[in-house]
Amino acid sequence: MRIRHMGRVNGTALIIAALVVTVGALAFPVWSYADRSGTGEANLNAGSVATRWGPLSATDRDFLVRVRLAGLWEIPAGQQAVERAPSKAIKDAGDHLIVGHADLDERVRGVASQLGVELPNQPNAQQQGWLRELTEADGETYQRKFANLLRVAHGKVFALVAQVRDTTRNTLVRQLATDANQTVLDHITMLENTGFVDYDSIANGAAGNSTASPTGPPPPGGDAPPQPDPAGPTGDVSGTSRPSPAPPGTVNTDRPEPQM
Repeated sequence: MRIRHMGRVNGTALIIAALVVTVGALAFPVWSYADRSGTGEANLNAGSVATRWGPLSATDRDFLVRVRLAGLWEIPAGQQAVERAPSKAIKDAGDHLIVGHADLDERVRGVASQLGVELPNQPNAQQQGWLRELTEADGETYQRKFANLLRVAHGKVFALVAQVRDTTRNTLVRQLATDANQTVLDHITMLENTGFVDYDSIANGAAGNSTASPTGPPPPGGDAPPQPDPAGPTGDVSGTSRPSPAPPGTVNTDRPEPQM
């Protein structure tokens, strides 16, 4: 009888233990997800300060610093391109860098002053290294370095501008991100117009930093796929607006004067 009783006790204990483990396993993903979400929101709030233009997050402040840093190295790079002028395309790209970043610098200094954010006065070490590379290069090597160093830098900041424009709660930062978006896209376009941008290198560099598997339709076969139906409104709808993109290869950079 003792053996049977102990067997029942041990069996019951095992069942209870299994239930506890099962419930724990089911509850853990929910708890874990909630914890990550709560931590993210807590970090956002902890890193934000209140302003009259809306909360100013740590990402917002980092964006202001990055806009300032971009001008501190890209204006000298643009000036060097204009002065050395190995080709008209390089000279034109340098001209756009000078004009665009001088404008953005005025805007970011005004925004930072209003928000109380301290900005740097020197390019960072990596940017200073890029300027040295350009100074030491000449001929076609210089043109390729100029086009690719600046194209890669603009491509990376383009993603940051989009993130800030999407997530900021601060109206001053949102407007600056809108302005920066136009400037960066204009500079990307001008750099690509030089004909020296190495798209394979850019794509391979991005792929090397990615951990996600590619998604999308399968590779095309030998036959052309069926033409999709055009997207548009149903019925008789006459719009009054016009598509926002400028003609191919151009970017509309008309913006209001910066508010200091």
